Parts: sequence; C-alpha cells; structure tokens
Amino acid sequence: MSEARHGAWRGRLWLADDHGLLLGTAGHTGVHAHYAHQVVLALEGQACLQVNGEEHRGDMLAIASLQPHAILAPGTACITLFAEPLAFSLETLLDVCRQAPRDISSLAQALRQAPRRPLDLRLARALARIRAVDEQRLPATELAQAAALSVSQLERLFSGRLGLSVRRMVLWQRLRVALGEALAGASLTEAAMAAGFADSAHLSRSLRQQFGIRASEALRHLRSDVL
Repeated sequence: MSEARHGAWRGRLWLADDHGLLLGTAGHTGVHAHYAHQVVLALEGQACLQVNGEEHRGDMLAIASLQPHAILAPGTACITLFAEPLAFSLETLLDVCRQAPRDISSLAQALRQAPRRPLDLRLARALARIRAVDEQRLPATELAQAAALSVSQLERLFSGRLGLSVRRMVLWQRLRVALGEALAGASLTEAAMAAGFADSAHLSRSLRQQFGIRASEALRHLRSDVL
C-alpha cells in the first residue's frame, strides 16, 4: 500500500491565529471529526470525501465543525482551509473561497479581510487563557475564574456557544501548540511535552482522533509558515 494511501500529508501549511491554509496533497484518512470548519479546494480534478457516511465529489467541498468525515481520494492537489468556528461562519468561508482566486496569497488576503463573529466577553477571557496554554495543567476552575463564572456556568457557556466542552477546547488548543512545535522542528516527544500531553503516544492518539492519521504521517512531509 502506498504512502499516500496510509495518509501522508505533503505540502506547505500556513498558520494564522484563527485559520490555516494547506497547499499540497493529503492521503486517505480514517473517519474523524475536528473542531475547525474545513473547506477543500481541488486544484486539479475533484476531491473525494466521505461526510456523515455519504461520498461527495467536487472541486470545492465543505465540512462543518465536528462533522465526521474522511478523505477518500489520496494524492489530489488541493488547497485546504481550516478555520476556527469561533471566528468564522461556514457561510463566510464559502463566500471567500468562491470569490478569491485559488492561490495562497489571494486566499490569505481575503481571509484577513473577512468579517469575524462577535464573541461573548466572558468566553473571550476564558479563550485567551486557553490560547496561552503550555505544558502545565489548566483546570476548569482557573478558566472559570478568568471568565468570572462558576465552573458549571462556564461549561454551559462553552456547550451552548461552541458545541463542545471546556476539556475538548483545551485539547484542541494543545494540539495546535504541539503541531506548531513539531512543524518548527521539535521531535514528537518534545512537541507533546511542550503542549502538555502525557507523552508522544497521547499526542498521536489525539491527532488520530481529530485528523484521522498518525502523527508521523501528518508531519513527515509538511513544512510550515506564518500568515
């Protein structure tokens, strides 16, 4: 079975605070779901995805936050947009992708200018603390204190506004930190430690749950830059 079939990502990843753009190819993945909205723009031919158990083909395919999906056609050249639902509605992302030329520079500029969603101040305070996460534990009580809420109020706010728990949002941010470290040249063990994972195996399991691939497959052929 080829390396692409195993799920290797190849290309370059540009990262911003609330979105990322991947130019290259992705291999076959298992079914997975992640917090980010995702839009796949095929640069040649059509992309092929399974979304909620149904196969979809096209030159622009959208996957909403937390929607189970898998990549079925490895090796297709694409630009893949990952974006935080906190910042963007899926409709805004689709408008950007329809109107902007299909190159990284044009899409990056359009995304910088795209409207962001307004954010509850209490949520913003808790998220600011989450985005500063490091290798230390981050108990819900600390986040609740930052938001001037009780833990139960904070959980209800996250569930109602974000559709996921405080713990899962912290995990999502830890994954972002770990990926950034690994793409900057850290080993998987170093990246896991820097982001607060128990070990590289914990990081690999989390990455597989979120993106359907093993950490080594995701990072071996990727390069990164900052938008």
